[in-house]
Amino acid sequence: MGEDGGVRIHDTHPFATPDERRDPVRRLRGRLTAPVTLWTAGTGAARAGLTVASTLVADGEPGRLLGLVDEESDLFEALRAGGRFAVQLLDARHRQLADRFGGVLPAPGGPFATGAWRDTPYGPVLDEVGTWAGCRVDADREIGWSRLVEATIDEIHLGGDAPPLLYHRGRYRGLEV
Repeated sequence: MGEDGGVRIHDTHPFATPDERRDPVRRLRGRLTAPVTLWTAGTGAARAGLTVASTLVADGEPGRLLGLVDEESDLFEALRAGGRFAVQLLDARHRQLADRFGGVLPAPGGPFATGAWRDTPYGPVLDEVGTWAGCRVDADREIGWSRLVEATIDEIHLGGDAPPLLYHRGRYRGLEV
């Protein structure tokens, strides 16, 4: 069995591109460990969300948040329309939720059908998430194959110190604390 509980026959994917033919920039990015966050925006039927591992917080007055978002995602459209969003830090119990919002796991009824959500002025927040921030979009620009979203952090809610969910080399990992 593999780390994710799935049965493994091979150590690697049988159709994977050999390492020497893979893009070195993507290989470098894959070796950087990143926190797994969930960005959400909108209300009611206009809710949208996306799992984002390319997130950076810059301290200062006011605090700033940067992230790389797929411009073809429903979330990006919601960010442009509403200008506000919530960023939630996910922990180990949220692996399947991260995959649902990332579009790699089926989400019958949509990804918001999983778990209990509360509405905030910034977007829906999962009830069981303790740490989240409410942000206001300042700008976005093309960078690589994504849009770099620059935002001001308006509100911060700090929860318990649950070990974060991390993304490294194409897989979710936990952090031993």
